[in-house]
Amino acid sequence: MIIFHNTRCSKSREALEVLKENKCEIEIRDYLHIPPSKKEIKEILDMLKCKAVDIVRKNEPLFIEKYKDKKITNAKWIEILSKNPILIERPIIIDGEKAIVGRPVKLVIDLVKKKSKT
Repeated sequence: MIIFHNTRCSKSREALEVLKENKCEIEIRDYLHIPPSKKEIKEILDMLKCKAVDIVRKNEPLFIEKYKDKKITNAKWIEILSKNPILIERPIIIDGEKAIVGRPVKLVIDLVKKKSKT
């Protein structure tokens, strides 16, 4: 599993703790320091089955100041997210060909339970 993690985010820390407690093999990706490329974001969106705007943190000051109420294409959002990873909702957990946004943490717990049954 890969977790796109922000150490300063309590929800991200909770998700990581659930993964560790359940002895999941984890690759921790500090996405603020190593931002995902546009290609990676596209792949994540495919796994999430959503559009880029769906993973934008809409309470983030940068979003409010620069992007709120603007019509932005999916391709442009992907570019914006690759350049401004602070806008990406977190944590994102990738398990093989599937991904989830781990909010609330119950979604992470459910993912781990499903994985342990297989």
